[in-house]
Amino acid sequence: MIIRKVKLDDAERLVNLIKRVESESQYMLFESGERNIGPEQQGHRIEAMKKEGNSTIVVAEVNDELVGYLIAIGGNAKRNKHSAYLVVGILSVYRGIGLGTKLFKHLQIWAKEHSIHRLELSVVTRNEAGLRLYKKMGFDIEGTKRDSLYIDGEFVDEYYMSKLL
Repeated sequence: MIIRKVKLDDAERLVNLIKRVESESQYMLFESGERNIGPEQQGHRIEAMKKEGNSTIVVAEVNDELVGYLIAIGGNAKRNKHSAYLVVGILSVYRGIGLGTKLFKHLQIWAKEHSIHRLELSVVTRNEAGLRLYKKMGFDIEGTKRDSLYIDGEFVDEYYMSKLL
């Protein structure tokens, strides 16, 4: 298993990975088939993130297949450039084997090198596996976003979590 920063030529594989994760997970923001981004748009986003300096994508690769990702979206104002919002996705067959931990450790090294002081994310309150991972990685719950998402015919809450580096 290789954990590394995304490369421009990963764009198509990353788009396919994100769509697969969204089709497998009940807790992602976008439902299966809802995301409309192609490889060219993803390539432009990868290039833009490199220029921004406070955003990146870390991927997990097994046998030349992308199987997980951790996206850090840095603040775009002077007052929040020190923070990054995180989105993580891992194919279901690779969950629970330490891949998420490896992605987060790699990202935290990058964050310190790029003067990121705050990492933040949101997680559906009933996503027990996600909560365990985030707490293990040092994230704390800051609050509850009530009725934040509408999943399978019901409103669900999310926790807003952060970690200071």
